[in-house]
Amino acid sequence: MKVNVSIIIPTLNEEKYLPSLLQSIRDQTAQPLEVIVADANSIDQTKKIALSFGCKIIQGGHLPKGRNNGAKIAKSDILLFLDADNVLPGKFLERTVREFQKRNLDIASCFAYVPFPALMDITGEILVNFYFKMTEKIRPHVYGFCIFVKKKIHEEINGFDESIILGEDQDYVLRASKKGVYRFLLSEKLPASMRRFREGGRIRTALKYSLIELHILLFGRIRKQIVPFEWGKHYKN
Repeated sequence: MKVNVSIIIPTLNEEKYLPSLLQSIRDQTAQPLEVIVADANSIDQTKKIALSFGCKIIQGGHLPKGRNNGAKIAKSDILLFLDADNVLPGKFLERTVREFQKRNLDIASCFAYVPFPALMDITGEILVNFYFKMTEKIRPHVYGFCIFVKKKIHEEINGFDESIILGEDQDYVLRASKKGVYRFLLSEKLPASMRRFREGGRIRTALKYSLIELHILLFGRIRKQIVPFEWGKHYKN
């Protein structure tokens, strides 16, 4: 069974994580129409792995550009933006796409959970999910590693703002929610990767995300580097 969704994955040196995501997509009870990998000139085996799973590969760039490039060639009416270090539960696509369509949503995300968490992880998970739920109707937020959106809405808002360095996903959902109905999906939660928290330290990374959120609330879009953030460094690790 296929579902009407195009999955778009921006990548840069993701040979370690991408196979798990693509295998979890292959194992879904409902298959997407297509999987598009927008690669930003990886120097590892990322593109070779994507080809072995039958993905379409296009030129990517930084995260907003990669997502936009993927959306340009997507054939489905519904886009799903994922990160390369996601792993989807077995019925994720079947349940979430059905809910998205049944509730007639235009943009949505899923709540996150941390598999095999430490106490600090559980606390963070509860607080962030609660904050996102409480602000759902007044100032929408989204987990950037899981964004469902109708392609027509994506096109109406001209996609992700490629001039934004940090928090482009929050700007995206704020603009998209003004054009259509936005809600969190309830049928499935998505495991959150702890990669950045392991690499940067849990407390330090949590403070970094808090600073980004505070800056957006007080000053708006972030178009300059206010905190250290390096994408694709995982190859060097």
